[in-house]
Amino acid sequence: MASDGSPKSSLRGPEPPDASITSGALARRLGISPTTLRSWDQRYSLGPARRRRGHHRRWSPQDVAMVEDMCSLTASGVAPAEAARSAKERAHTAPEEQGTRPVPARSATAAGTTGKAGSRGSSGLPFGAVRAECRGLARAALRLESVALQEQLNAFVLEHGVVAAWEELMMPTLHAVGRKWESSGDRYVEVEHLLSWHVSTALRNAQLLLGPGETRKGSSPVLLACVPGEQHTLPLEAVHAALLQRGRPVRMLGAAVPAEALIAAVLRTGPAAVVLWSQTRSLASTPLALHLRGMGWGVKGARQQAALVLAGPGWRGARIEGAVQPQGLREAIALLAPESSVPSE
Repeated sequence: MASDGSPKSSLRGPEPPDASITSGALARRLGISPTTLRSWDQRYSLGPARRRRGHHRRWSPQDVAMVEDMCSLTASGVAPAEAARSAKERAHTAPEEQGTRPVPARSATAAGTTGKAGSRGSSGLPFGAVRAECRGLARAALRLESVALQEQLNAFVLEHGVVAAWEELMMPTLHAVGRKWESSGDRYVEVEHLLSWHVSTALRNAQLLLGPGETRKGSSPVLLACVPGEQHTLPLEAVHAALLQRGRPVRMLGAAVPAEALIAAVLRTGPAAVVLWSQTRSLASTPLALHLRGMGWGVKGARQQAALVLAGPGWRGARIEGAVQPQGLREAIALLAPESSVPSE
């Protein structure tokens, strides 16, 4: 008898522990919601070949390959009914002995191994060696699956924190979608917009997911702003979420802040640091950075000066004495909210 009480087959040995997976694990792997998986099964009979009454459904490698075909076809624009018919035909015409073969490379990749640099997953996006979750997130984005997108982003933030979520999941997937858009003649712009929206939502919800960080009383805030004309705010939103996770007071001014408004905000808040984001070199304003670097506030004779952090690729090559230019979110947070400054529990 098997450990679960069922009789073992006399024709073959016991299946390895990773021979099949649950519906929830398959949904996470493919970047779809469990509801979508159930719907495909009900509408198109696209479910596991073997079912056991009273047990959770288990998907074999061949079942997984069939659903992956379904995902790839629908992501490329094929109607769901036609995609299901094609995926089932391919599964049924495969050799019977296929069940003894290892899982196809795409399934192994989705399960947690990474491909070679420059490889493309079944999403069709130009990924390098990335986490498996990136491919699942990309598949959900290509199918415009809002629920699955938000579920995956929230789950990753909850498990790994903001910095890891940005560096290991959000940014690689955003870059892959952006490269796909640039090389496809303005196709996939709706995918990039939807993904960006849900990334922003996950970052803004991070404090609710993780709980507020303990703030040191009396500490001055960090002021975050994009240079005038700059509309790209996602990296700055990641800084905002990561600082809140560390318990650092922060004020977010957002996109395209006029110089006069930024100067006024500095005078009103007396920040410990000003983070000035620029995505493009043409918008990085050296005169504004120099002015901020020389500003002070407070009563005469006790004037303070904010640290100036120039963030983003637009500042590459800029030389502003006294300003710091972190390379990535992790370094920026280490500068703005070092572990030693975070109150202990």
